[in-house]
Amino acid sequence: LLLGCELTASTKSYTFQVDEEDDSDHILALSVVCLTDGAKDECNVVEVVGRNHENQEIAVPVANLKLSCQPLLCLDNFKLQPPVTFRLAAGSGPVHLAGWHRIMHREDASFEEDDLSEEDEEELPPIMPAKK
Repeated sequence: LLLGCELTASTKSYTFQVDEEDDSDHILALSVVCLTDGAKDECNVVEVVGRNHENQEIAVPVANLKLSCQPLLCLDNFKLQPPVTFRLAAGSGPVHLAGWHRIMHREDASFEEDDLSEEDEEELPPIMPAKK
């Protein structure tokens, strides 16, 4: 599934969350953050707000965009675990965020693991040294 949202002066944050009762694993990947039409030449800082291993809220800046020097940033599918909030910490935007959301059903994942374990049992031939 594709994800897209826009952060502006009037809409400074967007939260992506999943149903807590959902028994699936969710992966959210952020691909591109870019300034869009109407952006001013000012620093626009986008941060990701999530939770650390102690369930404490943590905010991490992921992009600092400016129209005249860096209007776009490719994040190479930066993976996050929902729930996560994208926040415009500085600037007025508009900043567009694009990425994807993958749902892995646990029944499917266990089926794949069983298939892989049988393949792993095959013994690989030894690596021979190169001949000179």
